[in-house]
Amino acid sequence: MIEAQREAHANLANMENGSPIAELIDVSMVYGGSDGPNRLLVLDKISLAVRAGEVLAILGPSGSGKSTLLRIMIGLLKCSSGSVLVHGKPLVGIHPGVSLVFQNFALFPWLTVNENVHLALNGLDLNPATATDRVNRCIDVVGLEGFEQAYPKELSGGMKQRVGIARALARAPELLCMDEPCSALDVFTAESLRSEIYRMWSGGQSKLPFQPKSVVIITHHIEEAVFLADRIVVMSTRPGRIRTIIQNDVPHPREYQSPPFQKMVQRLHDVITKEQLPDVPEPAPAVETPGAWPDPAPIPAVNLGHIFGLMEIVRDHGSQIEVFKLDQLTEYDFGHTIAVVKAGELLDFLDTPKNQVFLTDLGRRFLDADINGRKRIFREQLLTLPTFRFVMRLLKEARENRLHKDIVEEELAVRLTTEDVEKLFHTIVGWGRFAELFNYEATTEELSIDPDPSSSPKQNVGAVQ
Repeated sequence: MIEAQREAHANLANMENGSPIAELIDVSMVYGGSDGPNRLLVLDKISLAVRAGEVLAILGPSGSGKSTLLRIMIGLLKCSSGSVLVHGKPLVGIHPGVSLVFQNFALFPWLTVNENVHLALNGLDLNPATATDRVNRCIDVVGLEGFEQAYPKELSGGMKQRVGIARALARAPELLCMDEPCSALDVFTAESLRSEIYRMWSGGQSKLPFQPKSVVIITHHIEEAVFLADRIVVMSTRPGRIRTIIQNDVPHPREYQSPPFQKMVQRLHDVITKEQLPDVPEPAPAVETPGAWPDPAPIPAVNLGHIFGLMEIVRDHGSQIEVFKLDQLTEYDFGHTIAVVKAGELLDFLDTPKNQVFLTDLGRRFLDADINGRKRIFREQLLTLPTFRFVMRLLKEARENRLHKDIVEEELAVRLTTEDVEKLFHTIVGWGRFAELFNYEATTEELSIDPDPSSSPKQNVGAVQ
């Protein structure tokens, strides 16, 4: 039934127009000016077409430009170079046939469920009866009957995201785009919502005569991509490029534990691992010119408890374990496991030849040390990272060696234009406080260091994140 429905979508689109619903040709995106010192290439020569009758997943880790690519595709951002087409014609303004589901719900708290969904009909010039019927159908298809008059504060996270999907469907788009729709939800709610999305796409025509022709979903979750998508685009990072596009031939209905599903997950694991944990070591960082400011770089947004716990797991398995087996022993999705491993590697506590994760000699010394020994080792490692040297220099040159959070974030934003600097700052504070590099006062939102270098570091409130 599912395959027949999708084939019908594709045949209808081909009769209307054989060209893709949306298409990118050699699209690149640069932030910070074309040739300035802060120039950052985010996307590099992306060519991709969204065909009618398919679910297309764009899969990649944070920093790969997935969301930027999506926003260029639908016209929310203008690319630096290349072409964006709609049914073979250049895109002008916003793609007229697209609806977008945001990862953070984006509901108006003062409006009811019915009113939030009804907002999507603005500008469509529908008569009141048709508009009411469409809103009711969309609320019904996402399973929110009975909650029409509820306000967002009365809803769970999963229900809020269902409202976002209903609102997007009410626009009757030919292309439904979802930017990590499950990322803000807990594991069980996310899994339930994935099943709902799968059900709506595979069998919603009886309730929605205006079913979207195609779906594009942004995700960093491998199982989500395999469960939902017909084609999977795997992105590489810095700059974002298309590493490969895989046709997902896992038969419907899809089961997580079926051999074809697991085989496809393993295939994607291999592709991503070679990108994120390459066998070839990264080139050594350039030697800093004496007196020059360190050049901050992104660091994985993971808490220390996850890093130290993962190191313990590796040690418990003889100080060496395959990354996929390690992932199965954690409660994280694969993308988060990779981020934790990369953080351990950045600190020189872990090494990652091929698909293996090794505990280094330094990592073993760290785990064997008492709390003060761990703090000393961790402090030494943080001071090898340019991001922490940059923050420390800011503090040393600040009046009274004290800076407000906003100033530090602004300095980071200038140099790391595509990073979520608020999340980066939170990670810096968590790591730096454990190492006793600096103090952070939550009430004033200020970082500070002791102006007397001969004095011992102050004891910080709070333990490992």
